[in-house]
Amino acid sequence: MPDRPFTRGLHDLGHGCFAWLQPDGSWGWSNAGLVADGQASLLIDTLFDVALTREMLAGMRAAVPAAAKIGTLVNTHGNPDHYFGNELVADAAIVASEEAAAEMRETTPELLAGMQQNWRMMGEAGAFFHEVMGGFDFAGITLTPPTRTFRGALTLQVGAKEVRVLEVGPAHTRGDAIVHVPAHRTVFTGDILFHGGHPIVWAGPVGNWIRACETILALDVDIVVPGHGPLTDKNAVRAMRDYFAWLLREARPRYDAGMDFATAARDIALGPYAGWIDAERMVANCRACYAEFAGDPRPPNVPALFAAMARYRKEHAR
Repeated sequence: MPDRPFTRGLHDLGHGCFAWLQPDGSWGWSNAGLVADGQASLLIDTLFDVALTREMLAGMRAAVPAAAKIGTLVNTHGNPDHYFGNELVADAAIVASEEAAAEMRETTPELLAGMQQNWRMMGEAGAFFHEVMGGFDFAGITLTPPTRTFRGALTLQVGAKEVRVLEVGPAHTRGDAIVHVPAHRTVFTGDILFHGGHPIVWAGPVGNWIRACETILALDVDIVVPGHGPLTDKNAVRAMRDYFAWLLREARPRYDAGMDFATAARDIALGPYAGWIDAERMVANCRACYAEFAGDPRPPNVPALFAAMARYRKEHAR
């Protein structure tokens, strides 16, 4: 597809498909989507807080009459920058995978609001949290979970349009899904694709993220809307797949040599990925590789990861 500007706001993809983009795509600055046909509409994800979601919905409603009443909301996964605004479309049918719905109940607005208020008491992890997420407002958000869950795949109708929701997790999170509009050769990837930035593996396995990319590559699509970053095409999905293949190759000999994952992250030269934002996520991604090598299913220690990512970021800022 031709290059499109990475500008904040609504982008018309044609045929009743739209993307809402939030530069620069870093921590919390996620994208969302809209599919409309006649008077019917389906929203793909909300944003990290109510004010951002309200702005997005106003922009959509000003440009797309069908967005006046959202009939269905699909949350692609259980990270709060993709569902904390759900309360503004609480009358819609809210759809997510079973695993995503479970994760959404675990990471509540009250939890993040408490971290935001008490970040100074959390050491390096709190300082990093404040640095990357301090600009969002988590106070007073009402957790609004899915009303319909699924496993595997789900087909929805938006007017005469068929929309396919495909579960591809666990990868980024336990319950990742993508949203495919076959007739218009468009896919909304959620956070299976970070375009122009390092991804972050919260769940893994890394090999399953590679398989999720292969699932997208097998679709007949021209337009790819990433969870973070500018609009793109399959080339960015190939780049994400290749990133993880590269990371596994780089991490394995360091694991075999007994190097801890944080040291391995610092030791790996970024090479072709040096221009991607959020390089500190190498720490979390090396941890995920190590867990995969060891067959260790335990979830990460998030505060410890945040502290290690903070140290990586400081070192690379010099």
